[in-house]
Amino acid sequence: MKIIDLHCDALMKLADAKGKIRFFDADELNTNKTRLQKGNIMVQCFAIFIEPDIKSDQKFQSALDQIDYFYKDVLGHNSEMKHIKKWSDFDQLKDGEIGAMLTLEGVDAIGNDITKLNILYQLGVRSIGLTWNNANLAADGAWEPRGGGLSLFGKELVKWNNQHKVLTDVSHLSEKSFWDVMELADYPIASHSNSRTLCDHPRNLSDAQATAMIRKGGMIHVVYCPPFVKKDGNATVADVVKHIDHFCSLGGEKHIGLGSDFDGITSYVKGLEDASMSQNLINELLKHFTESQVEGFANQNFLRYRQNLASMEE
Repeated sequence: MKIIDLHCDALMKLADAKGKIRFFDADELNTNKTRLQKGNIMVQCFAIFIEPDIKSDQKFQSALDQIDYFYKDVLGHNSEMKHIKKWSDFDQLKDGEIGAMLTLEGVDAIGNDITKLNILYQLGVRSIGLTWNNANLAADGAWEPRGGGLSLFGKELVKWNNQHKVLTDVSHLSEKSFWDVMELADYPIASHSNSRTLCDHPRNLSDAQATAMIRKGGMIHVVYCPPFVKKDGNATVADVVKHIDHFCSLGGEKHIGLGSDFDGITSYVKGLEDASMSQNLINELLKHFTESQVEGFANQNFLRYRQNLASMEE
């Protein structure tokens, strides 16, 4: 069954390696092309993530460096990888091709300069999370002790996303920032988050948050990071399924997708150690849900979601 994965951090690893590894088959990459093919990944979203300790005047260049590896290595050396820059591009994928879409995990790279965001948009970014776990000029993240919400600049960015038909990703936000986004965002998603009811972690969504996402028509993409799956981190594929089942119990059956966080995690769910093993999750889901439901989680729910965006493209 074809899978759309909303989040991986392969670009960070490629940039850190400075050309010493290949996207095609690097063992260091959970989401190299060979593993994506074996796992039947239909679309892989590639996050641009800037480490918080990078100096502020170097962050935009760091983002551009990661995008350069996306264009030169991910796309340039692998003809099967097809760049998704428009929501209608999902409809153009042929058998054997893998869509590749850029996302931004935190807006630290742009400082307070909207022009830089316009540049990233022109290069293909179609989903934006305002911050990672830290605080920045736009919002407080999940690990910021003060727990503040969006700044005026952050609210401006959400409105920019709405105008440009760009997704606003809530996965790393503080609770206050989350609720601020929900008031403003036309296209909210959680690219890689689980249920806080099943695993009490600040990166997960409470039932109230999940219900708000569902009521607004947003998407929640379940993540494979063990500490977000099970409190002791000793997680199995069946434990991931429990999060999907819980979101379904809140009315979210048509609002659930997958967001592995591969290449951004250092421990793994047993049986989901890299993208090549993605069908293990599909097989486990088929023990508990109908084929139509599982296909929804794997790809159809997100395809329906982005169809509304595609219909508004010029």
